[in-house]
Amino acid sequence: MSFPNLLDYPSTDFRSLFFNFIVPSTMKPSEDYGAYRKILLASISAMVAETTTFPIDLTKTRLQLHGESVSVGSARPTNGFLVASEIVRQQGPLGLYKGLSPAILRHLFYTPIRIVGYEHLRSSLKTDGASLSLPAKALSGGLSGVVAQLVASPADLVKVRMQADGRMVSQGLQPRYSGCFDALNKIVRLEGVGGLWKGVFPNVQRAFLVNMGELACYDQAKHFVIKNRISDDNIYAHTLASIMSGLSATALSCPADVVKTRMMNQSRSKQGKIMYNNSYDCLVKTVKVEGLRALWKGFIPTWARLGPWQFVFWVSYEKFRQIAGFSSF
Repeated sequence: MSFPNLLDYPSTDFRSLFFNFIVPSTMKPSEDYGAYRKILLASISAMVAETTTFPIDLTKTRLQLHGESVSVGSARPTNGFLVASEIVRQQGPLGLYKGLSPAILRHLFYTPIRIVGYEHLRSSLKTDGASLSLPAKALSGGLSGVVAQLVASPADLVKVRMQADGRMVSQGLQPRYSGCFDALNKIVRLEGVGGLWKGVFPNVQRAFLVNMGELACYDQAKHFVIKNRISDDNIYAHTLASIMSGLSATALSCPADVVKTRMMNQSRSKQGKIMYNNSYDCLVKTVKVEGLRALWKGFIPTWARLGPWQFVFWVSYEKFRQIAGFSSF
């Protein structure tokens, strides 16, 4: 197998350059290499989407952590706009990208595994070429999300910790970590290797719900739009499907996301104490201190991020698949 020399192509022929680099002439989409190329395409699309929407994700995380260190009834009301404005005022525009490197690292594992895994499960469960039912798609999406999250959980932990560090800086405190690798090193040294998977259970629960809503809903919505001639298989169909799947995923996953964020952000105090003993304890304390609505804290920023993220990801991924010679997702 020989890869093409990039210098052999005219600078204006981007389509041919991309296609021949991703799909060498000795490969065809039907070969076993197809899965690896899909992983590469999913990774590239995820990095573009994550970089584009990361400030919204940071705002969502800070909003979910707001109020967890105060007493009953003393949490001041806030919203996503106020949180984002405060970040820019105190840390500058680059403060909105605090924790971007572990976020991209996470998606290099998380997104390809769940996307390609879902597609593989969907193909394996099909009988006589018939389309899967919505419950079967939901189960396939949930299971692929669980596997992906188990692999990517350490990077997710570092991302949450670094995003929360920005809030400590705004309060005049010293940040815990200077960077992605410093965070990994300190977590392993102080909390052990198992500390990298702190909060893995709420993380996995959230991943199951998110992917159950996102992948199944996108798949079902896109085919509904195309089948009912609302749109052809193009950017309009992908946009409509991504909006519906983002709303579905947010509604299902927001409570688990709040618990996951708080579990992953906590670290032991100098006295060896922690705020939450487990996911259930975090859930109960959050509702007791801040009320039931606190479980949907950050709903608007979460949906505002999932919508654009899925739009950028799915439009990019579907286009890359088309260029590489694969069928539509």
